[in-house]
Amino acid sequence: MTAPPAAFWASAAFWGLAAVAVACGVAVFVVDSMARATFALLASLIAVGLSLLLIDLEYLGLVVILMMIMEMLVMAVFMIMYMMNPAGLMPMKMVHNNRGAALIAGTVFVLLASGVFLVPWPERTGTTPADPAHALGLSIMGPKMLVMMIVGVAILATMVSTTVLATDRGRRRGKGP
Repeated sequence: MTAPPAAFWASAAFWGLAAVAVACGVAVFVVDSMARATFALLASLIAVGLSLLLIDLEYLGLVVILMMIMEMLVMAVFMIMYMMNPAGLMPMKMVHNNRGAALIAGTVFVLLASGVFLVPWPERTGTTPADPAHALGLSIMGPKMLVMMIVGVAILATMVSTTVLATDRGRRRGKGP
């Protein structure tokens, strides 16, 4: 018996990651704390980034993974600093007005899904570039790469400084009122 081809394993991994992404996305709305919802969202978006890597979109996949890790880190830092319960771990109701939210979400889904079937799709013009990931990266970032690198350092400095300010040894050395 011969082993399945590599395309089979890549396809199986893609659909497995898709299932993980959907399951973790559902978990965001099912769990009962902000911290758990944050980690479920992180797991869902990392699965999406890994699936992008599987379809040879290395740049976009890595950007999604790195951005989501940093975004969830920022969210966790602010949860620790500002939430009344420790790190958002205490149970809380995550949805308000369940019927209204379900009605709005269902309506938006039907409108978007009908748009997929009712709008005429454009015909492809031109040829596919030799490296689609590189072409996508250039079209997204273009000449703004230096700006984005500086913004990244500024965001990192902000996260470090907010963490230092949130600790007991940060702003005040002694025990205050």
